Amino acid sequence: MKPVIYGLSGLTITPDERAFFTSADPAGYILFKRNIVDRAQLRALTDDLRALSGRDDLPILIDQEGGRVARMGPPEWPAFPAGPAFDALYEIAPISAIEAARANAQAIALMLAEVGITVDCLPLLDVSQPDTTEAITSRALGSEPLRVGSMGRAIMDGLRAGGVVGVVKHMPGHGRAKVDTHYHLPTVTASDAELEIDLAPFRALGGAPMGMTSHIVFTAWDRERPATLSPIVVEEVIRKRIGFDGLLMTDDIDMKALSGTAGDKAAGAIAAGCDLVLDCWARMDEMEDIAGRLGDISARSQDRLDRAMATIADAAPQGEMAELIAKRDALLALA
Repeated sequence: MKPVIYGLSGLTITPDERAFFTSADPAGYILFKRNIVDRAQLRALTDDLRALSGRDDLPILIDQEGGRVARMGPPEWPAFPAGPAFDALYEIAPISAIEAARANAQAIALMLAEVGITVDCLPLLDVSQPDTTEAITSRALGSEPLRVGSMGRAIMDGLRAGGVVGVVKHMPGHGRAKVDTHYHLPTVTASDAELEIDLAPFRALGGAPMGMTSHIVFTAWDRERPATLSPIVVEEVIRKRIGFDGLLMTDDIDMKALSGTAGDKAAGAIAAGCDLVLDCWARMDEMEDIAGRLGDISARSQDRLDRAMATIADAAPQGEMAELIAKRDALLALA
């Protein structure tokens, strides 16, 4: 098995993709709007991916946060609110906000589990700052570490209750980035002491099954390399200071924050200590380059992957989506 998660080009697995995926045996897959029409089509696609891999516990990922980041949406599925809605409620009723976040995440998970999706790239634990890029503030849970961590934990619990693994992101924190990593490489010059604010929510959820890195240079730790490619940040900050021993995947390595070929970036991330590389765009030449540069997944990374997927292996999804949404909406109405 290769330590990589690949995207797909369309609504079904193409013959070329089927041949390549059979040979490369990636650790998992990630889905986008281009892969989705309705329940029947999406369930058929995820079933086909599981059959191709031969693994019932295959990680099939999606970014289903709510708000602007939602790959599944109306009219087939309901729209969900993004993080700031829960932050606004927390301002006046913290316990209600935590419960609303939990109910919302559980409803999302039930929607995903119904169509065979097993991993949601949620929650964001990034602590917003006054000058944080809008790419994060439009999605974040707030600017205070305690509330971000508290609602993040509720989201993780809700996802698991609904039968889906959550991914804490973007480690060790995206909240001080002033530019969008899809297009630019941010450099954060905050001191080590100041960055304790950013680490706090991740430390509170250090036992999470999966996490995702950020493509950001933190000069306090490594002046040359972004977190995704930095052994210092991965091993000393994420693994030791945060205490995270779950499965660590990269953010999409196609983002313009990273330079070099797809293979260079993938090899660099694994060498830095990441467990899996996330490559989203289904470009065959790039996928082949990555597969050619990566060896098999390490025993330690395989164990982390197995442990993460085992968290949803034995329990059926719980709850009714309509009831959970109604509960969430009643709580959010308080704000």
